[in-house]
Order: sequence, then C-alpha cells, then structure tokens
Amino acid sequence: MSFSTAAVAEHSGEVEDARAMPAEVSWEMLDKSRFFVFGAALFSGVSAALYPAVVLKTHLQVAPPPQAVASAAAAEILRRDGPRGFYRGFGASLAGTVPARALYMAALEATKSAVGSAALRLGLAEPAASAAASAAGGVSAAVAAQVVWTPVDVVSQRLMVQTVPAAYRGGADAFRKILLADGVRGLYRGFGVSVLTYAPSSAAWWASYATAQRLLWRAVGPEHHDSRGAAVAVQGASAAAAGGAAALVTMPLDTMKTRLQVMDAGARAPTLAAAARALLREGGWGACYRGLGPRWASMSLSAATMVTTYEFLKRLSAKEGSL
Repeated sequence: MSFSTAAVAEHSGEVEDARAMPAEVSWEMLDKSRFFVFGAALFSGVSAALYPAVVLKTHLQVAPPPQAVASAAAAEILRRDGPRGFYRGFGASLAGTVPARALYMAALEATKSAVGSAALRLGLAEPAASAAASAAGGVSAAVAAQVVWTPVDVVSQRLMVQTVPAAYRGGADAFRKILLADGVRGLYRGFGVSVLTYAPSSAAWWASYATAQRLLWRAVGPEHHDSRGAAVAVQGASAAAAGGAAALVTMPLDTMKTRLQVMDAGARAPTLAAAARALLREGGWGACYRGLGPRWASMSLSAATMVTTYEFLKRLSAKEGSL
C-alpha cells in the first residue's frame, strides 16, 4: 500500500469513527448561565433520590461486626429514626452539592475541551484523543470538587451515624463543633485519601464511559443518532458499567476514608494507616468491602442517572444554533 493510499485509508477510518458517535455538545457551545442553574436543580433532585443508599453504605462502613449487614443496618435505621433516618444530614449534603457539582462540571468540560483539542493537534486519533481528554477531565473535576465536597462529606457523615443523645443539632452546629475541636484540618480530614480515591476513579470512569459509549453507538448504528430513546439507553448502559467497576476498585479506600471522617480526633488525629489496621483487625480484607452492595448499586444507578441527566442538561443548555 502506498503512502497516499494509507493516508486516505487512515483518514476515511477516522471519518467513519467520527460518524459512529452523535455530535457532542462542547464547553464552548454551552450557555453557562443555563448550564449551572438547570444543573443545580436537576442534580439536587438526583441526589435526593439516591441519598438513602449513601446513608446505608456509611452505616455499614463504620459498624462493627456482626451489625455490618445491609438488611440489619436498614432495619436499625428505620427502628430508631423512621424513614427520615435515611435523610439524616441531607440538608448539609445538599448545601454542598450545588457548588461542588458546579465546580465538577466546569472543570470537567473545560479540561476535556482543552486536552481534546491539544491531543488532536498532536496527531492522536479521535478515539484516543477523546479517551485522553475524558481521563484528564475526570482527574481535574474530582480534585476541584473535593475542595468543597470534603468538608460537606465530613459534616453530613457525622450527622448520618450519630446516635441518641445527638452530638450535633444540625449541619451548622456540626460544622461549628468540628471547627472548634479540630480546626480547618478537621473539616478536611480524609481530603488526601478522597483525592486518591476519586481522581483515578474519575479518570478511569470517564475514559471507560467514552470508550463504552463509542462501542455501543457503533453497534447501534448512525441511523439511531437522533433517537432520544437510543441515546438514553446507550448513555445509561455505558455509565452503569463504568460506575459499577469504579465502585469495586475504589471500595477499600472509600471505607477507610469514611472511617477517618467519622472518628473523633481525641488526643491524637487518626491516620489512614490506623484506619486500615483497625479494619483489617476487625475482619480482614472483607471488612474493607463492607457496604459494597449498596455502594455498587448506588454508583451504578447514580452513574446512569447522573450521565443521562448530564447529557440532557448539556443539550438543554446549548446556545441557539449550536447544534
């Protein structure tokens, strides 16, 4: 095959691959005001729907054996607090969800756009450039969101697992008491391990999602690119698979992070190593996967819901005439 023939074949392969995906709404095509306002409303609703699974997962991660069973933990929450027990700490969590999601979405889209353009200029094929851009966007988004989300996580998790008599009267009271007892460091307890957990997980998730979506669209065919039903099915399936895999890989670090964030500092601040040793003493490596069922279900369902909502949000926020 001559050089010119090879070049033509490579170019036509890239064109064919590009046609295998519906047109994506880029960062530059978005009306940012609509994007953030609609995003805050949509993701607040999604967070409310998925919050009970987060509460159950958190209880399982901090409960000693033999209480660390999902059905027993759920029954205990209902017995002690009724259905409202599954929304303990939700106000504090929701207050942080809006700015954290805004930071996450802005960092994700801006990084994807910048890295994707740079990768294409460097000569990477479109699929590889898309995966690289998605991975880089996932890392920057996770790090940016944790700046806001870690203090919110610390406060909401303390509220989730507190027993009677309650140590905190609400999110503001918990924030004040943690700040007085441990300083700013107490509010950012687990920040390092959160970044270690979520940055690579987010990179792998977005890269896997981009790849899975490309493969599924290729199987579905370009004749269905304009079908809303096909778009939801492809996005949901790709996201659920990526979310389930990420939950499995990051579960041990997430369990240790949760232990760190709900432990009282006392005379000596807890460390990741101390949390890991305590877990291993309690139940070996199996203890690191407590709450995997609710977390796997939550992350898969959350991923499918969040991504279909997110893709809908981007199309809803596109500037006039950009699509």
